Amino acid sequence: MKNKLKVFRAMDDITQEELAKNLDITRQTILSIEKEKYDPSLKLAFKIAKYFNVNIEDIFFDD
Repeated sequence: MKNKLKVFRAMDDITQEELAKNLDITRQTILSIEKEKYDPSLKLAFKIAKYFNVNIEDIFFDD
């Protein structure tokens, strides 16, 4: 699944470590999602979207 997580992090000027801590996951998970090597669970995808206060489709999409 494609995503714009790195773009949203950059807009908020937040590191992978800070985001991971706020979402209670590991930095490695954030890295894997950004590199599109790992598709987050639906629950995690919604949690990420909620963190950035956007719709899930704004961050995650199918190519």
